[in-house]
Amino acid sequence: MDRATFACSTAFFRDFGNSAPAALPGGHVDFIDKADSFSYSDFFRDYLIPNHPCVFSAKFTEDWSSRKTWVRRDGKPNFEHLLREFGEAVVPVAKCDVREYNSNPKEQLPFKEFVEYWREYIGNGYSSSRGCLYLKDWHLSRSGLIPKIPALGMTPFHADVFRSYSWSANICGRKKWLLYPAGQEEFLKDRHGNLPFDVTAPELRDKRIYPRFGRSQPPLEILQEAGEIVFIPSGWHHQVHNLEDTISINHNWVNGCNVAVMWCFLQDELAAVQREISQWKDPMDDWHLQCQLIMKSCTGIDYKEFYNFLRVIAENRISILEKGLDEESSSQNNSKAAISTLGMLHAVFDLKRTVKVLSSLSANEDFRKLDLTSLSPSPEVLLQHLESAIDTALL
Repeated sequence: MDRATFACSTAFFRDFGNSAPAALPGGHVDFIDKADSFSYSDFFRDYLIPNHPCVFSAKFTEDWSSRKTWVRRDGKPNFEHLLREFGEAVVPVAKCDVREYNSNPKEQLPFKEFVEYWREYIGNGYSSSRGCLYLKDWHLSRSGLIPKIPALGMTPFHADVFRSYSWSANICGRKKWLLYPAGQEEFLKDRHGNLPFDVTAPELRDKRIYPRFGRSQPPLEILQEAGEIVFIPSGWHHQVHNLEDTISINHNWVNGCNVAVMWCFLQDELAAVQREISQWKDPMDDWHLQCQLIMKSCTGIDYKEFYNFLRVIAENRISILEKGLDEESSSQNNSKAAISTLGMLHAVFDLKRTVKVLSSLSANEDFRKLDLTSLSPSPEVLLQHLESAIDTALL
């Protein structure tokens, strides 16, 4: 991050607080063509801060090894190479033809069995007695990259985990994305407050079931070609249709721009749980703990774990500010080296935003009801450490 971007980000969050304007002028999604003239500072300033989507051209991925080895010359998946590399792996596979609440149930299959199914599915004109299976959310390595390997099918309407940012790169194949800016999902809920499974379903136009659908904006539509990368902003709900055999690599992340969005999401989730079991508040001695437990089962995290999430981020950034990056670690492919390449000002920005969220968490009534003695350091000590590190860095 350069100084101009640091100044821009600081001014933006001073003026707008935790939220960005949701609507895009004319519903336009920028297409970034030239990889050699587009910097991370450009991306941070123009897309991360205002929380706007964009599409990166195939020039950004043309040197990726996966685009050279996972795909044949005709643009189709290279099954032989994939089997050699990953044949013995056990992978999560969703059943697209089965609906459980607002998602598809999953099973664990050997990768080689999934490829066998996929080949049979293609050979039978994209049909199978097993239905449409979709390999998704497979954490291929510690890098956090998540391949998705579908045939024809779709990902139901959703927002990404913890309302994180995400990018999705097509290694091969084509996709159609339907995107709704954060907040538009409220108009898509049915009279019971549930989001639709499929935003293209005709029943959404039935005012008796979806009374506010007519007030929603049309979705932003993106046709993603092979090699292109789609950036999905924090909190934007979306639905994805695979138009042909597709392999994509996906990544989710949180930084100083959207950590407050994650915190707001967790507060909303806890409030929803509390409403659902409010009748048990008086007779249940540990009602507030049960609420945390239920929230964790639904979202994957509770308030104490969120504190530790903030602590890890903060300690990582403080380490870079206090010690810098030594020569040995800079040559390694580790998280400290990755963060350091973003620069000292990025670390300061993330710390300043973390202080805001940590201060809010520490003052939160539901958080303070928990047993915090196991947290080390304590929230108060961590806050002091963060503020001291920021002051020192800005001297």
